Amino acid sequence: MSDPRIQKIRVGVASCGVAAGADAVLERLRQDAGSIPVEGTGCLGHCYAEPLVEVLLDSGESVFYRDVRPTDAAIANILSVGPDSRFEIPAARKAKELVKVLALAGRVNPTSYEDYVANGGYKGLEKALSMTSAEVVDEVKRSGLRGRGGGGFPTGNKWSFLAAKQADEKILICNADEGDPGAFMDRSLMESVPHQVLEGMLIAAHATGATKLFIYCRAEYPMAIKHLKIAIAQIYEHKRNVVNGRELEIIIKEGAGAFVCGEETALIASLEGQRGTPRFRPPFPTDKGWMGYPTMINNVETYGNVPLILTEGGDAFASVGTAGSKGTKLFALAGDLKYPGLVEVPMGTTLREIVFDIGGADPDQVKAVQTGGPSGGCIPVELFDTPVDYDSLRALGAIMGSGGMIVIGKNRCMVETARYFLDFTRRESCGKCTFCRVGTTRMFETLERIVAGKGEMADIDFLEELGNKVRRGSLCGLGQTAPNPVLATLRYYRHEYEAHVRDHQCEALECNALVDLKLDQSKCVKCRLCIKTCPVGAISDNFVIDNEKCTRCNSCLEVCPKKAISRVMKGSK
Repeated sequence: MSDPRIQKIRVGVASCGVAAGADAVLERLRQDAGSIPVEGTGCLGHCYAEPLVEVLLDSGESVFYRDVRPTDAAIANILSVGPDSRFEIPAARKAKELVKVLALAGRVNPTSYEDYVANGGYKGLEKALSMTSAEVVDEVKRSGLRGRGGGGFPTGNKWSFLAAKQADEKILICNADEGDPGAFMDRSLMESVPHQVLEGMLIAAHATGATKLFIYCRAEYPMAIKHLKIAIAQIYEHKRNVVNGRELEIIIKEGAGAFVCGEETALIASLEGQRGTPRFRPPFPTDKGWMGYPTMINNVETYGNVPLILTEGGDAFASVGTAGSKGTKLFALAGDLKYPGLVEVPMGTTLREIVFDIGGADPDQVKAVQTGGPSGGCIPVELFDTPVDYDSLRALGAIMGSGGMIVIGKNRCMVETARYFLDFTRRESCGKCTFCRVGTTRMFETLERIVAGKGEMADIDFLEELGNKVRRGSLCGLGQTAPNPVLATLRYYRHEYEAHVRDHQCEALECNALVDLKLDQSKCVKCRLCIKTCPVGAISDNFVIDNEKCTRCNSCLEVCPKKAISRVMKGSK
């Protein structure tokens, strides 16, 4: 029997929810809820609690349930507003987070035009259309909004460049090629509030006189693409695409997942059907872009901020944040922390507040945080009082990037961390310029030698010298930022590099070539699971590990019921 106080039930069915089994929960609730409306929504940001269900009561109160499974007991508990598996947003997160861009995420049906409009959608576009194009550009300038794609270029300035151009066609592009490992801000926005992103683009089209709109989205985001296509069809149906007296075409281009296509000129080349490689600038895209027409590119989160600026005003938007970084910022939290997911905080919030208060990481177990994705930098815990804004992070040798933030625990090796990220960027290099193509490969080979215990002290200086040359000599942002993880870890964790080279030791016990496996006979119960599991027969019948034969696959560590096997410094007795 359902509780009569229930007015509506929402189930988060964005990618994080679906991956956790939310589709089955949604279907089961629709079967059992009777006349109670049950709808799928986007992501609330609490990815660690998925599948997440929200029950709205007639009092206006919401009751959340976490880790829901489509079982009889779980569904009955929800429909009776029972006490089991209730979810409360952590108090520290409530105190630190300021939800503005994500205000409708998880609150509206992503595929419902009516739901978006009922919650204030397209009010920003309506206000913009009552203003001149120049007034809209001025409003965005007054807001202080900077591009959320990584470079942080003032958005209003970029808009003014395109607005000033005279051409038969002017092109507007949404860069949805979010490729940073661990980043999912743009994906979540497109999945949860596609109309908000499109509204921002339509406002930009009015402000700049754009005649054609593109969304360049990686094909690995099928749900985002599906929701965008539905929203675009609804925009056409309701004539929301009529801007400056003409119907604008909105086209989705599915990218093949090349990281370099996040760079503007490489993206444009891919959009034209060419190989996605960057080109020299000038001319800049606002002078000569897609098919030679003036072209402007902003990323998903940037466009997601625009409706807020028009509805609340540029001055109100600028009242949040720091002197040089206005508004709020979305961050995708991942790594060694308790509450991974999506958060929105005012610019200027410290790393300490984000990692510990919001992310729930253990202060005693955190070594650093990687900001800005694979092209960012590792910032040590000693500097966590740094405010998160474009300029402060750059001063530390890191970047904000699009908003990926990976927490690194004390059990991680910083040399291996740098090697891991550089492996990604050197593979993603388009190969056009020598500094990026060859330089990142030589740096990677050097790191491979160091983690294998074959490095020399001269290698450390070589990494620093070559990293700076690659940064200065590369053509585009990929190569210019690719050395950041190496240079930042050398800046703050040089002693770990020196220990690898001089002492052949990895203090985190993460580099396989520098560790042995040891079996503690006092803990061993002779169950033989380790012997049966070892693929190379490195464990004898006497329960002794032959480290010469061992490949460090760690299978024995995983199956040992008494945790009798451990990683130790190479050569330890």
